[in-house]
Amino acid sequence: MGSSPIAFARHPAAHGIAWLRRAFAMFNRYRLPWVLLFWGYFASLFVVNLVPLVGSFAVFVVKPVLAVGLLAAAWQQERGGAPTLRQLFHGLRSNVFALLAIGAFFVIGMAIAVQASAIVDGGKLRDLASGHLAMSEEQARDVLADPRLQFAMLFSALLAIPTLLATWWAPALVVFQDASAGAALAASLRAALANWRALVAYVLAIAVVGLLLPMVLLTILALLLPGAAVQVLVLLVMLPYSIVLTVTLHICDYVSYRDVFHAGETLAPLSPGTGLT
Repeated sequence: MGSSPIAFARHPAAHGIAWLRRAFAMFNRYRLPWVLLFWGYFASLFVVNLVPLVGSFAVFVVKPVLAVGLLAAAWQQERGGAPTLRQLFHGLRSNVFALLAIGAFFVIGMAIAVQASAIVDGGKLRDLASGHLAMSEEQARDVLADPRLQFAMLFSALLAIPTLLATWWAPALVVFQDASAGAALAASLRAALANWRALVAYVLAIAVVGLLLPMVLLTILALLLPGAAVQVLVLLVMLPYSIVLTVTLHICDYVSYRDVFHAGETLAPLSPGTGLT
């Protein structure tokens, strides 16, 4: 007999916005430790990306392994501890093969989505994504303005959605529930589809805080200030803002996982010397 499917809760749309608020509250309590942990995570991915020939693919394969460090830090904080840089490589002490399999699934799924776009545009998006098209900035603008290429991008994005949903909570399910890669991917996809209202609200909230608000702010600054001053303000304001948002979204991976797969669970506080380190 096979094992029982992993249980999950179904939530209304309001939970998607609540995930973002909760994640930001966690970041706001330990701002510096989270930023340091995130920069360690980013630097590790950057180093992997430098590997000749395979780095650009390997970075996505190992990403779930390193992302576990952020999940472990959120787990620790939720139980009264604090996020620390030493948690970054916790994934290496977990089921690393299952995590690598999730990363490989992501790479294959995204590659299929991009490859399938050739049905729409004859392979322009595929060649553009692979870097096979050498072109000037003006040529690139003309290519991106092609309606067929734009439709191909939309088509590819739609095809990529199942891969994104399947891999969203999969690393957390491997680490916290000892699921196999296949079981984790299947459970993540089922739970995401069941919680589509919360996911839509979450994506819309990200679009507002990550795209709409910065665009409005930059437009206002461009109208009121000279170009040089706007550039300085972008560095002083928008760069920190983007870092805060990016870290918050990574914390949200854990917050949303907890809400969907452990709804209503009572947390036991950490005892001295315990925790995910």
